[in-house]
Amino acid sequence: MNKEKRNSVLVVDDEKANIMVLTNILSPEYIVYAAGNGTDAIKAAEKFLPDVILLDIIMPEMDGYTIITALKNSAITQNIPVVFFTGLSNVADEEKGLALGAADYITKPFSPAIVKLRLRNQIKIINQMREILGKELAEKISHDRIEFLMRMNHEMLTPMNTIIGMTKMLKMPGGLAKTKEYLDSIETASSSLMGLINNLLNISENNGIMFPLDSTVFSFNTMYQNIIKLISFIITEKQQTLVSNIDKSIPEQLLGDEKRLSQVIANLLSNAVKFTPEEGKIIFSAHLLEEDDDSITMQIEVSDNGLGMTKDQQSHIFNIFGQIDGSSNVYSGVGLGLPISKRIIETMGGRIWVESEPDKGSKFTFTCKLKKI
Repeated sequence: MNKEKRNSVLVVDDEKANIMVLTNILSPEYIVYAAGNGTDAIKAAEKFLPDVILLDIIMPEMDGYTIITALKNSAITQNIPVVFFTGLSNVADEEKGLALGAADYITKPFSPAIVKLRLRNQIKIINQMREILGKELAEKISHDRIEFLMRMNHEMLTPMNTIIGMTKMLKMPGGLAKTKEYLDSIETASSSLMGLINNLLNISENNGIMFPLDSTVFSFNTMYQNIIKLISFIITEKQQTLVSNIDKSIPEQLLGDEKRLSQVIANLLSNAVKFTPEEGKIIFSAHLLEEDDDSITMQIEVSDNGLGMTKDQQSHIFNIFGQIDGSSNVYSGVGLGLPISKRIIETMGGRIWVESEPDKGSKFTFTCKLKKI
């Protein structure tokens, strides 16, 4: 058997002779670690993470009952099976050990064959569980990768379609007359695509969704118009109607993370476009919810008369690997952007939620707090 793949056993006994005997019995089959007291046993268990711990009960300073209690209370070692071996033969002693979490109980004087068989049984259970968990993990990783790629496909298509569409229009007869307009749309879409790539790098580096916020002075109306440039090509292509209602009391100049806020709004609008059929209607609204001397709280809504969702479907859409269903059609996923949007909004001191009914459409609402200039 390859040494690197051998299972391991930690032997804990204050008698060196017992450790030597057990090491000789077990070492041909297992990697054997040893500890002569409770303190060293706990350190060795945390360091080597053995597959099984063979633990004597009667020891000075810290007995086996105290050691197993410490092991089971540690998140690092709590799942390592402990087999007691001891000269205590009272049923009450055995019951106490099993009640504290021992997996098995061997009495002294012990038979080498019995020790091997008892440990072999424990190792067999462990290896079987690892095989099962390994398969489940591999299947989950594969499933999550498929869902992730499906989400990324949607997220990238929105800016990519704009870039491709505007480039084609530039090449058409008369396209040069609108060069600046088309190039502005391409620039906005490219910036959106770059933001998505940065988000992916952020998730990869942090193993989660964490976004430090920037703070710049920006115009909410200008930001919104730039978003419209990003999605207008697709709206026109699907012959949809976009109605915009922006509260005039929202200050023209605000201080906050324009890039992140723009990303959230663009994601909600692009999802609305995707899930609304041709000639459907999308409504964007921005209201001033609260205001004090230093800041404002806005409430922003994006509603549509598209596919809608059931309650169960709504419960998954803000999960990083959640999606509406397991199919692969165009309506299968709502994009990676919703869990990202949720984290951005929460970081900005707001919250996001959805109201929806199947075949009647959806309304996404979020609040956010921004500084006044």
